[in-house]
Amino acid sequence: MVVGIIIGAAIFVQPSEINRHVPTVPGVLSVWIAAGILTLCGALVCAQLSAAFPRTGGVYVFLKETLSPAFGFLWGWAMFWSAHSGIIAASSVILARYVAWFIPLDDTGIRAVAIAGIVTFSFVNYLGVRQGSMLQTVVTISKVVAILILLGMAVFLGSRYPLGPAHASAGVPSGSGYPLGPGYPLGPAPFREFVLAVSAALFAFGGWHMVTYTAGETRDPVRTIPRALLIGTLTVTALYVLLNAAYLYLLPISRVIASPRVAADAAQAVAGPRGASLISALVILSATGVLNGVILAGPRTYYAMAREGLAFRWLASLRHAIVLQALWSCILVATGTYRALFTRVIYTEWLFFALMAIGLMRLRGRLAFVPVTFAIAAVIVAAIQIAADPMQAATGLLIVVLGLPVYRYWHAHH
Repeated sequence: MVVGIIIGAAIFVQPSEINRHVPTVPGVLSVWIAAGILTLCGALVCAQLSAAFPRTGGVYVFLKETLSPAFGFLWGWAMFWSAHSGIIAASSVILARYVAWFIPLDDTGIRAVAIAGIVTFSFVNYLGVRQGSMLQTVVTISKVVAILILLGMAVFLGSRYPLGPAHASAGVPSGSGYPLGPGYPLGPAPFREFVLAVSAALFAFGGWHMVTYTAGETRDPVRTIPRALLIGTLTVTALYVLLNAAYLYLLPISRVIASPRVAADAAQAVAGPRGASLISALVILSATGVLNGVILAGPRTYYAMAREGLAFRWLASLRHAIVLQALWSCILVATGTYRALFTRVIYTEWLFFALMAIGLMRLRGRLAFVPVTFAIAAVIVAAIQIAADPMQAATGLLIVVLGLPVYRYWHAHH
């Protein structure tokens, strides 16, 4: 589940969002390494907390037990209205973009396909956890296969060009080392742009904490979950760095920035339409995996909240929670853009991740390097993301803050 959820659909489109902030090869690879290190720190924090609280609910349980029930409630509230449903909505849009490789779709068509994907995989999970987890296992293989094929194309087919297809197509001056189009700077990116790029990359790493949502249903969770988090995040980081190196070898950065389907375009650069079609098909299968995994994990939090009296009792039925989650995710697809969806997910989640690290230090009764570093980095990521679009961020944060009076009312009357 760790590898399957993290390697979702975003890695096959997100480089376009990242490269517009950091349009140099060393800068782009540095962004992915930095995002991988941050994810690993978060996973280590999450692993320690899941060992202390091996119960269904994940971050909700961690915040509730280490800080206060109010923070736990706010996480579940934010998950439903912004973070988790936003991941489902954004992932379904990526799925639809690659479907559009085979079937021409306008914006309305892409949204319709995205909504159909949410409904389909919610129904699979509605049938039962066994069906959902079996599908997750099958499609995880497709993600790794798609990445390996792209890496193979870069190594074997890209060898026809001395400096790579990107250099040949971009007309870069000899010795430049950067496959850039006109107007792109060669110097290091400003700190703000670098952090915005890391924020966008973190969306592609998203989901590393979701395996903890099923701790109550996992065999020997004290050993299994920390091991899964550590091995899974290291594996994904290595694959992401290699894959982005391949993108930049096969395409000029200007093309990567403009591409809504960078994986398909990279494959087409060296293998033609058939290669692009193969990769697109694998990405579609990969996107079904992340959709299924996220849809599978989210209702466990709402279930845990309902059992403890912090949500409607009928949400203690996983099936009811799945239906409600699907309905709101479809509304988000119909009303938001891809960039708005993933940016809201980032700043909302990472503010809570900072609180999670603070909760771990409170539990242990001491400061420690990893949680302190992670908490500071999480606040910086969220703050710069918020500052980049204050109006949109104000809306997202208002939704979270509105959870406080709801919690007080619920606590007083239940």
